[in-house]
Amino acid sequence: MSCACSPSAGRPYGGGLVCEAGGIARSPVYATAARGRQAPTLPPAKRGPKTGLTDEQIVAHIRRVLGASPFTGEGHRKVWARLRYQGIRPSKARVLRSMREHGLLAPSRATRVLGPRHPEGTLLPEAPNVMWGTDATTTCTPAEGQVTVFIAVEHFTAEGVGIHAAKVGNRFEALEPIRQGIRRHLGTYATGAASGLALRHDHGSQYRSHAFQAEIKFLGIESSPAFVRAPEGNGCAERFIRTLKAQRLWVHTFRTVEELRLALPAGLTTYNEQWLIARHGHRSPAQVRRDYVDARRAA
Repeated sequence: MSCACSPSAGRPYGGGLVCEAGGIARSPVYATAARGRQAPTLPPAKRGPKTGLTDEQIVAHIRRVLGASPFTGEGHRKVWARLRYQGIRPSKARVLRSMREHGLLAPSRATRVLGPRHPEGTLLPEAPNVMWGTDATTTCTPAEGQVTVFIAVEHFTAEGVGIHAAKVGNRFEALEPIRQGIRRHLGTYATGAASGLALRHDHGSQYRSHAFQAEIKFLGIESSPAFVRAPEGNGCAERFIRTLKAQRLWVHTFRTVEELRLALPAGLTTYNEQWLIARHGHRSPAQVRRDYVDARRAA
């Protein structure tokens, strides 16, 4: 229509006049016409500069290098280096891709499957004295060097139930925070005094020892080890140790082991009474225990 001539003027109508009369925009009309005049597009290809060797030729060179090498099991880096010595200069990434696609990579060690890293369910019970966690960390004293600090924490309230420092961090010292917690919260230290309590710990030699396991069994405590190489399984104790380091061990200097051992109980009391726990509505661990006891008495 735009090429037709007007009978009165003797000139073509033109695209603009036709679009205006038809009430349509000119831009899509011009765009459609321009696309029709374009050359056919080429199929998509790899971007970047084109190399002189095809992938098939690179694979052939790789096979020749592997066959000529006096060694077995050479990886893509050594193959890439041998190709460069021969004046063949593909990129290292291209050699790796070609060897992977054609099964030419050296065999690698199979990945070990260590099992689950997280326990099923939750480690946060609905009442105190159902599950405790224990763990150890280290600090340094100017006079006596490295010291081991053992802790025990209540999972329900996030309350520290025991803490102890010793120069030699053996299995007997690891039991001290458990003993403190039993005396403080259960009132007696006797056979079966802690029946119904589970103790979460990692696979440290102190906690797997016969002496440690025999004593918690004597108390009626169930051993609840976390998964191997999975600190998440002992997360309550790990989180307590993080706070202990940031608020006490990293900001205060204790000259001897005895000085540290005597200072730790006061710091534990301050933590239990004043540290705010977000999951408890920003209440302190000791306040959570008191509120639980008051609710049980009211019920």
